[in-house]
Amino acid sequence: MNNILGGPGRNRTTDTRIFNPLLYQLSYQAKRGMIIATRSRLCKSRLQLSSTAVRAPAEVRHRHAAIMPGMTTPNSSTAHTTSDVCIVGNGAIAKTAALGFAQAGHSVTLLVPAANPTANEGAIGGGERPWDVRVYALNHTARDLLGSLKVWDALDASRVAPVDAMAVNGDGKNGGSLGFDAFGAHTGALAWIVEDSNLNGALDAALKFAHKVEIVKGCGARLRCGPQGAQVLLEDGRRIDAGLVIGADGRDSWVRGQCDIGIDYRSYLQKAIVTNFSCEKPHHGVAHQWFTCSDGIIALLPLPGNRVSLVWSAPETLAATLLEESMGELAVRLGEYADEALGTLRPLQPELVKAVPLALVRPHALTAPHVALIGDAAHAIHPLAGHGMNLGFGDIVDLLRVVAEREEHRAPGDERVLARYARARKEDVLLMQLATDGLERLFGANLEPLRIARNLGLNLLDKLPFIKRQLMAHALGQ
Repeated sequence: MNNILGGPGRNRTTDTRIFNPLLYQLSYQAKRGMIIATRSRLCKSRLQLSSTAVRAPAEVRHRHAAIMPGMTTPNSSTAHTTSDVCIVGNGAIAKTAALGFAQAGHSVTLLVPAANPTANEGAIGGGERPWDVRVYALNHTARDLLGSLKVWDALDASRVAPVDAMAVNGDGKNGGSLGFDAFGAHTGALAWIVEDSNLNGALDAALKFAHKVEIVKGCGARLRCGPQGAQVLLEDGRRIDAGLVIGADGRDSWVRGQCDIGIDYRSYLQKAIVTNFSCEKPHHGVAHQWFTCSDGIIALLPLPGNRVSLVWSAPETLAATLLEESMGELAVRLGEYADEALGTLRPLQPELVKAVPLALVRPHALTAPHVALIGDAAHAIHPLAGHGMNLGFGDIVDLLRVVAEREEHRAPGDERVLARYARARKEDVLLMQLATDGLERLFGANLEPLRIARNLGLNLLDKLPFIKRQLMAHALGQ
């Protein structure tokens, strides 16, 4: 205001109040009018803004309701996330990898899909919650890793069953047999049967206390890799920058597709039928498996108490029939194989059955610039050996190791570091792929000479303790 009225310069000869009083008065009135007009326009603008705010509160509330707590809009200042490692996936392998890298001191962004509303599978009548039909046979490698991350002790131990022995049976009336036990392997248990919900529940609880892990909900639209790192662009416009992107997003991996990594794919034309039963006789911690040729491969895994979990790798036509039948009819079918060892089987309540298509997936590479694949994104195998999940935990162990042992000047996503990871996993993954695929082919061939040969092979292997110990050591992850 002082400048407009000529305050600071009024001692100068150009000051109109000294030079010409009449001109000064005219100038003063003109300037005063301009100021009043300007103030009037500002007041009107404010009133209009206030009126707009009053007229549209519902719209404003709707806009803000769309922004969930902890989430950001694409145009917000926090729409850009930077971390050492970005892990894509929402399963047990992705969560374990996130905890592992965070424990090693790396900042981690875990990209998970937005949660879909699901039915609440609570307790039955306020009592025990239903048994999950999806279970894993975790070996010593998996247990040691989960133990080091403080996850194993967080599991509900009352719902974890140790596998003390395994009985493998061939096909036909004079089928061969092969047995493994923890005593012969000089260990406390061959494996542990853990429900998917139990494992993921413990991992989710651990992630809540992992300060270096940021969980971002969204869907990837594009993955770009450059000399300095990788960028994951989300469909809503947000971006995640990381030195290393880990694809732990399953058999149909989005990360793998974005890196143009080709695959060898073979459908087994089978579906894994999974459900749970109670058994009349104690199972004594024994996992039973039958290679039936025409009916596929049947496995009954021990659960706590007199309960067992079924994994029936059935041909697609038979799988369709099994899904149409009642659980009681399915139990009768299983009685042909399990009556002698387990007695009468009865469905657990509520009756839940799921079917999972089976296929062999072999990616042409486990890595790309600043990208590593783990879990089913890196290898999908037949479940007959029960080691698909264990291979994924082995991936995490080796990836954490090579990153920890890298030279000081190399970043976690460095090309040479990732090459070491690929070499470290090559033998284990290839052996398991060949073994599971070979056994499925061998026992799936309905030829009498092959039937005789494979049953003789089982009987012979059962009498060779040294080879059995070597097989068990590999299966245990030792």
